[in-house]
Amino acid sequence: ATAIDPPDAVLLDITGCAHLLGGEAAMIAAIEEGFDRLHLRCALASTPEAALALARHAVIHVQDEAEAVRRLPVAALRLDSAVETALRRAGLVTIGDLADRPTAPLGARFGDAAALALDRLLGRIDSRITPRRAPPALIVERRFAEPLIQTEAALAVLGELTGEAAVEMEGRGRGGRRFAARFFRSDGVVRALAVETGLPVRAPEAVMPLFPVRIDALNDPIDPGFGFDMIRLAVPVLEPLAAAQLSWDGEADDAEALAALVDRLSARLGRDRVQRFAPQDSHIPEQAWRTFPATQAPVALPWIDPMPGEPPLRPLHLFDPPQPIAVIAEVPEGPPRRFHWRRTVHDVTHYEGPERIAAPWWQQGAVAGLTRDYYRVEDAQGHRFWIFRHGLYGTERATPAWYVHGLFA
Repeated sequence: ATAIDPPDAVLLDITGCAHLLGGEAAMIAAIEEGFDRLHLRCALASTPEAALALARHAVIHVQDEAEAVRRLPVAALRLDSAVETALRRAGLVTIGDLADRPTAPLGARFGDAAALALDRLLGRIDSRITPRRAPPALIVERRFAEPLIQTEAALAVLGELTGEAAVEMEGRGRGGRRFAARFFRSDGVVRALAVETGLPVRAPEAVMPLFPVRIDALNDPIDPGFGFDMIRLAVPVLEPLAAAQLSWDGEADDAEALAALVDRLSARLGRDRVQRFAPQDSHIPEQAWRTFPATQAPVALPWIDPMPGEPPLRPLHLFDPPQPIAVIAEVPEGPPRRFHWRRTVHDVTHYEGPERIAAPWWQQGAVAGLTRDYYRVEDAQGHRFWIFRHGLYGTERATPAWYVHGLFA
């Protein structure tokens, strides 16, 4: 989470993520190196106030946080100048001078703000940052003089808000892929409900059917309690959406029908239950694709199409993990002549290869893996396989292993 502290500070809550960069010290070093030209001062502490105070007073890379905070001047509390002057006149010059005294007399003499700031700085009370979030691109809401006590009535109002949002989005030439509704109850409870679509939409008839499906899938359905006194609909991000063109017979495009089906399934089963495949920039076959939620925006990388008239370089059916096989091949790096797989002996009549795929150069040791030599082979019955030799003779393995990685259609 990220927050700002004007005019010159940025706060980062790195709880649970420092290990991704090798620890807190390595993370701080990476930040300082990345922003070297800005001459940043980075400080790490257990509370936001302590980190700000240490950075602003140029006390960085400390070994003992508690002792470093105690040596800070009372200016680190960022109090009014009159209160700060009164503290100095009383002989309270450092944070340590204040920390050694009871909080109640301090608050009675110098104000509750001074006592609260000291407690936050020392971590005596819970102190968290307020993350900075971008406001939604579009918000519409409706307030009621008398609370709505029926869920059906609340959904009807939500439909009207969706229509208002659609008019606004049409004027901007935009559509939304996420629609977040918040139901504010009269007793202060706020119920949140959000639906997503795979393509940008703005028509209410494309959005509203998803909300009842989402409500039915909840373990805790929306309870109006004493009634809703406000309903708000937000569209966090707007994307370009031109006017739809119907086909010559007046029917909608099949892609839109498929997208609507995916949206309904995602709303009922959950965002992460319906996924799609996307290419990934990797030369390792099993890492050349990934899955992501179907309602998420597609990635920019295209699938690589085979050359016209040429057979595909990669099979559609991959085994995970690759299945071991027994192979008769020429030593040291000859092609396979016969292999035994699933209690069947396959005589190789045709082959193409090898295609050598090396381990990632930026990885070392066992993590990187061994070199693979891939062959596209065809047996006497016309079946085509994608097999590879795992490891180089002599240098990587004394006796390389063989695997079948996929089947061609």
